[in-house]
Amino acid sequence: MRLKILNINIQNKERTVNGILSILLDVFRQPAVIVAMISLIGLAVQGKSISNIVQGSIRTMVGFLVLAAGSGVVTQALDPFGSMFQYAFHVQGVVPNNEAIIGTVLLKYGSESALIFFFGMIVNIILSLTSRFKFIYLTGHVAFYMASMIAVIFNVAGFNTLTLIVIGSLAQGLLITISPALVQSFMRKASAKDDVALGHPASSGVLIGTLVAKLTRSKKHPSKSTEDIKFPSALGFLKDTTVLIALSMAVIYVVVALFAGPEFIETKLSGGQNFIVFVILKAAMFSAGVFVILAGVQVVLDEIVPAFKGISEKLVKNAKPALDAPMTFGFAPNAVLIGFLASFAGGIVGMVIMALAGTTVVIPGIVAHFMAGGVTGVFSNGQAGRRGCIIGGFVNGLVITFLPLLLLPVLGNIGSANSTYSDADYGVAGVIFGYSNVAGGKILLIVAIAILYVLFYASSIILTRLENKKVKSLATNNSASSASDYILY
Repeated sequence: MRLKILNINIQNKERTVNGILSILLDVFRQPAVIVAMISLIGLAVQGKSISNIVQGSIRTMVGFLVLAAGSGVVTQALDPFGSMFQYAFHVQGVVPNNEAIIGTVLLKYGSESALIFFFGMIVNIILSLTSRFKFIYLTGHVAFYMASMIAVIFNVAGFNTLTLIVIGSLAQGLLITISPALVQSFMRKASAKDDVALGHPASSGVLIGTLVAKLTRSKKHPSKSTEDIKFPSALGFLKDTTVLIALSMAVIYVVVALFAGPEFIETKLSGGQNFIVFVILKAAMFSAGVFVILAGVQVVLDEIVPAFKGISEKLVKNAKPALDAPMTFGFAPNAVLIGFLASFAGGIVGMVIMALAGTTVVIPGIVAHFMAGGVTGVFSNGQAGRRGCIIGGFVNGLVITFLPLLLLPVLGNIGSANSTYSDADYGVAGVIFGYSNVAGGKILLIVAIAILYVLFYASSIILTRLENKKVKSLATNNSASSASDYILY
């Protein structure tokens, strides 16, 4: 009887723990909730009135929900395009899509993923407190995807559950602290500010693409900004970004639709609606989604940046919020479209190379190319104008096409699925951790993480010293340049 009661108590405790974990997961996977909490804490720390705290927190949450709604509209508009493209050109292979693979992963590694995600956020805050890389990663859903990938690779390595969670959390916290730092100098240039950071796992591909774009910069023949594109008076309506995006996407949709044919589209995608009407409406929906995203971005930036000052001043000094990719789109809307199209072109070229080489074919994931290509376009335009925007976007497209190919072998049985993780940071982290395990098992994997931590703090120390020397030199020479010009990340 006592044993039965004991078993019932244990089961009740397990249900309680699982219930609490489920609630925490539901909260921290939602970026809108996270940024609203951050806004609330930041305003409270600044001693704002109850009215201001409530108003600021709710406006931040609503702004992020508007942004998310816009992203949802864009995704909905792009989904049929991927199906049309595959059918029109008879392409079969692996489609990188985070949302598709996460469902498969959570069936096996849901608990481990949740715990790595939660404790990884704590590690992120600790690393921000103890280094110069003061970025608080607020894009919860993509951080959760990273945690799930880490859970997969570390399970394949054979760690027991406790070790997996501890080591995985250390890896997760490090990755989401480094990711914004990689591209902060480009963010500062594109936005002409230094109060927000990029919190999206595209950073590695964005970094490579933008660096290549920067190499094309010419002082003798500088390329103008994408935002300075001039149209003849008869085409003056193209100065409206919403109109330009709608028309550009309509042309692309119609061309692919003609190759796919009316029968496929009207029977499989449009529910009988005329195929030309269907794709034109999807193109307009895409433009509407971008319009909504830009509106949400402005609301969030107006609220989160002032609120974050409380955290920056009182909790993590000089910290910056790392926010999702669409936060950058308002800096150069034309560059978003150009970068996206260039990135998708890079994905197609990469796919053709794989087909010719006889490897697994990675089909361009349209949403990944829009998000990562858009950010790369914005940052590359800030460095090298239109030319840089096109080149940077194209290079990013190649990067996020070939990295998933390298990632597949280290994901165990998950790697045999028809989908995989889509963004560059997943690929880079997966290659480092996965192939460390392949080469030397658990020991080498732990050593790799230890080396990354040593490099992290060494970089922090070295960059701080270099910056201090620059600032001293600036003060000595009484230069007119701003000290912020010498901030190194």
